[in-house]
Amino acid sequence: MSLIDLTSEGGVFTLELNRPEKRNALSPELIESLHETLDALESESALRVLVIGGHGKAFCAGMDLRGVLHDPEAMGGMLRGLATATGRIRSLPVPTIARVHGAAIGGGCGLAAVTDLTVAHPEVKLGYPEVTLGICPAVVAPWLIRKIGAGPARAMLLQGGTCTGEEALRLGLVDQLVPRESLDASVAAMATQLARGGQQAIAVTKHWLNELDASPSAETLLKGADLSTKVMAGEEAQSRLTPIYNSKQP
Repeated sequence: MSLIDLTSEGGVFTLELNRPEKRNALSPELIESLHETLDALESESALRVLVIGGHGKAFCAGMDLRGVLHDPEAMGGMLRGLATATGRIRSLPVPTIARVHGAAIGGGCGLAAVTDLTVAHPEVKLGYPEVTLGICPAVVAPWLIRKIGAGPARAMLLQGGTCTGEEALRLGLVDQLVPRESLDASVAAMATQLARGGQQAIAVTKHWLNELDASPSAETLLKGADLSTKVMAGEEAQSRLTPIYNSKQP
């Protein structure tokens, strides 16, 4: 089974995380598949809009640290892979939409924040509980700051926890909130409208917007991954995370 499901229709490509039994948690293998999919998308001449979603009940439950929790090198590679993937998503010359139908937590909420537009329904849960777990949310911080502003991002990341779709809309983390039963149709309508834009006009506009909001460099994104790795490998994080992962079934 492929960990990424990629489909297309009329220039609208839909990338869906396909690990529903783990709530689409980001494993090393899933992150590798994400990069392989981005390789294909970056050379796809028919691409006009990218929708990012997930199969199953969750959009993305964050990082799956099983197998890397006690291996700083593997953990670092995983976090650097995610950081680089977010930069690649932001750099795509087409509009990107996150279709958040279920929980988007930690790194999953980071994926929702890096896209140009985020659509959800009121019942979803979004947020960054990292500090509660002894983790530094350095990988997602640059994108959250650019999405909702430095002050609100500071409050959200330092307090941890999650919020509802309605609260996420108020903060600016979600751009459009629709009833659960209307989510797919609303995203499809938005994507169709965006796909009508001039290809060059969209590409130049997006590149300029990335310059204007000072989208983080690859160096900055990797620094965030290294900071997160250092904290996660420390005694505090290990003491909080180990019981959680030991209690989970393989």
